[in-house]
Amino acid sequence: MKTETVALEIPADCNLILGQTHFIKTAEDLYEILATTVPQAAFGLAFNEASGPCLIRTEGNDPDLVETSVRNLHAVGAGHVFCVILKNAFPINVLNQIKNCPEVCRIFCATANPVEVVVAESAQGRGVLGVIDGFPPRGVEGPEDKAQRKEFLRKIGYKL
Repeated sequence: MKTETVALEIPADCNLILGQTHFIKTAEDLYEILATTVPQAAFGLAFNEASGPCLIRTEGNDPDLVETSVRNLHAVGAGHVFCVILKNAFPINVLNQIKNCPEVCRIFCATANPVEVVVAESAQGRGVLGVIDGFPPRGVEGPEDKAQRKEFLRKIGYKL
């Protein structure tokens, strides 16, 4: 078995959600979830089909974000994986709805950080072992860091 890491592309001012699913209707179901949960969001999504014609299925309301999702999944090359690129919304706005989608098996990450996907390849195909999301810790937050975190959450409207 061979393993490698694949760096994913995340456009500026966007977030990425990478997950695993199991059924062809995922593309339409995720489209409906994203379009109805945060109507002002721009998004593109792609889903790697793992049987039949094994196509990368796509949906979205922003062609550039759809293309970015396709490039990411083409590079990963693992079946039953989906990628959402999200703009004008945050993953926290849609994650519970995505996790509640009957086809979704797991979420690997939801982030705006640099992401590398750890992929294993066997004679049958490729699969996601995990992700490297962002960078390692540089220390433990102190009082000033804690104050900045709390201020940031209030600035973006997630706390009173």
